[in-house]
Amino acid sequence: MTHNVRLCLVLHNHQPVGNLDGVIEQAYQDSYLPFLDVFEGYDALRISLHTSGPLMTWLAEKHPDYVQRVAALVAAGRIEIIGGPFYEPILPMLPSRDRVGQIRRYTSYLNELFTTDVQGMWMPERVWESPLTTDIARAGIAYTVLDDYNFRAAGWAEEDLFGYFVTEDDGSMLRIFPGSEKLRYLIPFASPQQTIDYARSVANEHPDAVLVFGDDGEKFGTWPDTKVHVYERGWLRDFLNALTANQDWLQTCRLKDVVDDQPPRGKIYLPDCSYREMTEWALPVPQQDLYEDVMHVLHEHPRWADMQRFVRGGNWRNFKVRYTEANEMYSRMMFVSRRLELAKQLGADAQVLTEVEDQLYKGQCNCPYWHGAFGGIYLPHLRNAIYRELIQADTALDRLQHGDGSWVEATTEDYDFDLRPEVRLANDQMIAFVAPAQGGMLYELDIRDVSHNLMATLQRRPESYHRKVLRGSSGADASVSSIHDRVVFKQAGLDKRLQYDQFPRKSFLEHFYDNDVTLDRVADGLAHERGDFVAMPYEAKLRRGAGKIQLQMTREGNAWGIPLKLTKALTMEEGDPRLFVAYLIEGAPRDRQIHLALEWNFAGMPGGADDRFFYNAAGHRLGQLSSRLNLSGERHLGLIDQWQGLDVFISLNRPANFWTFPIETVSQSEAGFELVHQSVCVMPHWLVQGDSEGKWSVQMEVRIVHSHQPCTDTHSHQTVAMS
Repeated sequence: MTHNVRLCLVLHNHQPVGNLDGVIEQAYQDSYLPFLDVFEGYDALRISLHTSGPLMTWLAEKHPDYVQRVAALVAAGRIEIIGGPFYEPILPMLPSRDRVGQIRRYTSYLNELFTTDVQGMWMPERVWESPLTTDIARAGIAYTVLDDYNFRAAGWAEEDLFGYFVTEDDGSMLRIFPGSEKLRYLIPFASPQQTIDYARSVANEHPDAVLVFGDDGEKFGTWPDTKVHVYERGWLRDFLNALTANQDWLQTCRLKDVVDDQPPRGKIYLPDCSYREMTEWALPVPQQDLYEDVMHVLHEHPRWADMQRFVRGGNWRNFKVRYTEANEMYSRMMFVSRRLELAKQLGADAQVLTEVEDQLYKGQCNCPYWHGAFGGIYLPHLRNAIYRELIQADTALDRLQHGDGSWVEATTEDYDFDLRPEVRLANDQMIAFVAPAQGGMLYELDIRDVSHNLMATLQRRPESYHRKVLRGSSGADASVSSIHDRVVFKQAGLDKRLQYDQFPRKSFLEHFYDNDVTLDRVADGLAHERGDFVAMPYEAKLRRGAGKIQLQMTREGNAWGIPLKLTKALTMEEGDPRLFVAYLIEGAPRDRQIHLALEWNFAGMPGGADDRFFYNAAGHRLGQLSSRLNLSGERHLGLIDQWQGLDVFISLNRPANFWTFPIETVSQSEAGFELVHQSVCVMPHWLVQGDSEGKWSVQMEVRIVHSHQPCTDTHSHQTVAMS
């Protein structure tokens, strides 16, 4: 005799803020629509469905018929709509006010869209920390789903997890379902019968058990090879047929049905955790490698089944440590959130603040803040989308404060939470963030006209999966497999393209190289650093004048053992789309030359297209932005992205040689390993020799305009005094 068991199928459909429209449409055609087409025909089956806010608003606009069909199934009691934070942020990343605000806003939206009463929520990436309980309960949510891995990390055995539990924080309570990792790997990769057999074994040993499958809806058609497997070869119909044939003992139900009909199995307090793979990806790379090696050994241990619940990886928050770029986005988001809260307290225009809040919430979408087999920090269009929303929000708040006229200001604060002050220079055209303690680097440069951060670059760094790239095995398998097991190369020769950067790929950085160093050695990361200025602390002071602000930074260091004092200044003027840069070196040798290169990186202007190119003072094209250029004796160099209408024009008051080269990463995505263009590096460089007083100086102007045509305005350079 087989006892009853209940199966909750919880689908999570998601597309991030800023994803390409064609990509979302393809996922709709490959996953969301065909799944609904098949599921509609099985009247006895029930599921819970979570669709993230970015995707749901897209569906409501592009495919309202799909939304209406889902609404009909909701009305029929076959689909339960699951809520969550509107734009799919990692909740521990947010201030409490934004957690509650995002959840409440999406609940309200879904209730109106589907004429329903949302009670449950999807936990983005199942990243859990106990204090979330209070905010989730405050937002009106009664239950959620986490991985059973979280429960096992608390010491619970698998046989204890066939139901839901109650957790509590500060008197607030929340029901939590453990989603089965075993089912995540069975569905849809194994035969339907294997899922039935597993459910039968659970039913025989645990009568009235509840099994929960909670995972990505994109597994059903969008993940590599799954469209053919799930639909063309009929896996989904076979699976739903099997569920229907066994419904006398295996009932599919919604999460709300279980909550309404069954009491909790008890109380539990869970550790900070996520799904198993995420905890591995959050580890530092050497520890990931060690973890993987140790796990291979432990899997052969006779007591591995008992031991595995006590083995886990790292904490999601450490992605902000692994990737300084993630911390930069996070810090920018927190700055906007604080500004918005202050504007609310001051009673600013409510309509404007509602729009700003929506932009802030979009800027909290989780995907580009981390990386693993999923996670999009290596995808420039996703990082750019986050910055676009945050820059638009910040610009609206600046207009509330300053009005529509021209203005300029400077503020100092620990913006990136490292106990060291950064400087924010802003006018009505742009915003610049500078870190004096980190080489005086310019790490963010926001162009308001196009809501684009030109410094949204990415440092090339080791990844654990680079071991697979270096082994060079395609690992491709004709059979469908979990995305975590695939090893597919989208381009040949990626092992030859692996390269790591010693320093962040930002701007306003100073290198001293050997006099005879070549472009290729610099571009390939083989040039030796002969000075101690990059990433080292500078002393900083602000100078204010009529309609302008100057940040002046000084460091006493050395190059080749020669003591040097380097002073650099960044000036911004009201109403002006230019940065004025000035350098003064003191102590430069008078009897020999030393090689100075100034590093600037520009992000979001990709190469590989004819409408994205370098040009000279006469407007003549010099090559695509992916080109390695070695130019001599130039005072001007332009970069233009005609598709975006973004034009960067560099002018110097003395001739320079220029090096340019692309920064490209070898990274992992759902489809395999790929080469991704991250930024364009531009280096004006000189052989410097001191004058009679051992001094050498240069002035530089960086003009950024919204234009589709190259700038050929080579007016005389404005001298920026330093004192």
